Amino acid sequence: MEAPGAPGVGPTWTSSAKDMIGVAIGHSRLWFTIGYGIINEVYFPRIDLPQIRDLGFIVADDKGFWVEVKRNFDYTITTPGPGIPAVHIVHRHERFELGLRILADPDRDVLLVECKLSGDADLKIYALLAPHLVGRGSADIAEIFCDRDWQTLCASEAPYTLALAAVDAVTQRGAWQRTSAGYVGTSDGWQDFATHGRMTWAYSQAGPGNVALIGELGSRHAVLALGFAGSNESASTLAISSLLHPFDKVWQLYTEAWQHWHQRNIDLRGFPEEFGDEISVSAMVLRAHQDKTYPGAMVASLSIPWGSSRDDIGGYHLVWPRDLVESAGALLTLGAQREARDILRYLIATQLADGHWSQNQWLGGNPYWEGIQLDEAAFPVLLASRLEEKAWLGGIEVCDMVRRALSYVALCGPSTDQDRWEETPGINTCTIAIAISAFVCGTHFLPEQERDAVLLLADDWNARIEEWCTAGNTELSRQYGIGRYYVRAAPLRVVEDASAIHDPVPVRNHDGMFEVAASALISTDPLQLVRYGLRLADDPIMRDTITLIDAMLKAETPRGAGWHRYNDDGYGEHTDGSPFDGTGRGRLWPLLAGERGHYELAAGREAEALRLLRTMKAMSGRCGLIPEQVWDATPIRRANLQPGYPTGSAMPLVWAHGEFVKLAASLQLNRPTDRPQDVWLRYAGKRPQISRAHWTLRMPVANAPRGCPICFLFDRPTLVHWGHDDWKNISDAFTRPDFLGLHVAEIPAERLGKANAVQFALQDATSGEWQDGNRTIRIV
Repeated sequence: MEAPGAPGVGPTWTSSAKDMIGVAIGHSRLWFTIGYGIINEVYFPRIDLPQIRDLGFIVADDKGFWVEVKRNFDYTITTPGPGIPAVHIVHRHERFELGLRILADPDRDVLLVECKLSGDADLKIYALLAPHLVGRGSADIAEIFCDRDWQTLCASEAPYTLALAAVDAVTQRGAWQRTSAGYVGTSDGWQDFATHGRMTWAYSQAGPGNVALIGELGSRHAVLALGFAGSNESASTLAISSLLHPFDKVWQLYTEAWQHWHQRNIDLRGFPEEFGDEISVSAMVLRAHQDKTYPGAMVASLSIPWGSSRDDIGGYHLVWPRDLVESAGALLTLGAQREARDILRYLIATQLADGHWSQNQWLGGNPYWEGIQLDEAAFPVLLASRLEEKAWLGGIEVCDMVRRALSYVALCGPSTDQDRWEETPGINTCTIAIAISAFVCGTHFLPEQERDAVLLLADDWNARIEEWCTAGNTELSRQYGIGRYYVRAAPLRVVEDASAIHDPVPVRNHDGMFEVAASALISTDPLQLVRYGLRLADDPIMRDTITLIDAMLKAETPRGAGWHRYNDDGYGEHTDGSPFDGTGRGRLWPLLAGERGHYELAAGREAEALRLLRTMKAMSGRCGLIPEQVWDATPIRRANLQPGYPTGSAMPLVWAHGEFVKLAASLQLNRPTDRPQDVWLRYAGKRPQISRAHWTLRMPVANAPRGCPICFLFDRPTLVHWGHDDWKNISDAFTRPDFLGLHVAEIPAERLGKANAVQFALQDATSGEWQDGNRTIRIV
């Protein structure tokens, strides 16, 4: 009988606050997450595709008493050991205790759940399943499927089908007694209990729409199997086959496989002893977020931020080159070289023709958002360099990838269309630190005759960071009694006009156009200059910037100090605790505590770095998962928001776990573990001298040091028609193919003599067209 109430209420996902995540080491292509003591999303056949909203339970006596366990809020959750994602949950009530053990079948695309009910003998278990096939919940078809003497709860939306089967744990015979399909909000099983206090409906089919399934278990000790395939028959076959294994045996095989993985890949001797359990959890999170169809691909988080308020799966189920390399760095720190090599192979396979990577992409490499972020073009070079430094490249040829990536960075930098937070354009200190480091580290993979040219370009950018990215004599300077300081993002125009540091820059996640003067926008990003070895921690400008960061971005919580990304951040819950909906207010990011810990370590304050690592641990969830953000304001109990505790943002954030691993290892090394050795040897934290000035269409610098040649870089043959001091001694410089495949023209220093300025115009040597206008570079 068809359920009434089509198509059901509008679908949403569930909370992003996860207790645990899980995946099998084996053939299974299924991932699961746990929140509020039940199963939330299950992903299949790839890590970017959630297929259910949740699978939960009601305990009831068929006489009017019923409890949905996820709303009871009285449960404990444990695992067989640190970093072993097999989950044991115990829900407690004055009338019962419901134990759940949850894992993925290592050999099948099946989730297994053992249910054991004790207490009042009148009580029974009811399973509630909310499908969200193909990553959405608006067009599923649910039905009670009977075939081959088995009954399963099925749902489908092409090309995927799920089947939920159940057996008595002892007899391994079917355990469903009563079943029903319905539309969410009108005729689903939860509405039945809410209306009647017991299960009364028995609909055989519902859909298409937002549907749900319910089944009464005839056993107080049962095992459920949620299988995924392409039809009711095939999904049911998988689920039932899995149920014909003793659950304890599968539990043993699953946990042993994870234990062996830890033993092979993780050497805890490289980390402070007190964090051994947390390191194991972080290692598991990093490993669990890798896909099995596309080895090396990792999504940002197995969660949907503020999912209970929307049906969109959001951007965290995508591959972000930045997050991917940050994660690879943590895997290398752990010793998981195979996984790190797979990441590099994946990055090489998905590099675009011009040398950069998509802002983010689906696992197969199809772009999702179209933004361009310069750090994401440079980061893979650092990964290749670090693997090479450890002699772990394993035969991967990286020279072509490195050459194309550095060519892109050279032509398109130092400004980025988006910073690492996907938002503000301009010259960003974190981005430029990564780009310069990539130039230096990437020279190992270039022909010897090209290396000096690339290093001179790196020196030029490094020497100009303060010229481009600092402000002084501002209201902030006077308010806090400081001198110059680094800003979050300097407008690109600053390379031509220093006063542009006061130009407005856009800040996203606000209503309408929201702009802030660049000189008034402060972020934690400049810390990366110290972390990567470009500046010393006690550099006067850096110290003054730290003063601003702590005055404007730092907040104390009962679980430790945290930092906001930047002032006027709008990415987070609203002040009243309501979910982020395109606008809001940014909260504290635990990973920023880790980044600050690296700065403190570089400054010689090891005890402070250790305290911040403990803060990251304290801000994690029940089982050690680290969230993207934690709450930083007055408690709002109705929204479950407490200072220092996870918000509705992504949880876990893989990048945060990578940061935890790296800071722990850095404490053992007494230096940032991911500081590139070549960068430190070249700069040792000090600003270099410019030996050759560079000009590109993207970087039209207004000045060059006296005594330096001026090098022009283009992507095509170009004529530089030039003179000096109001067009005296006019000459032509033709580009030639040179380093990184660029077209290069140079004005030698001796040709400039005592000139005070160079004037020039540009002509496309192929088409003969002249660029608009004459240009000037001052000699200073």
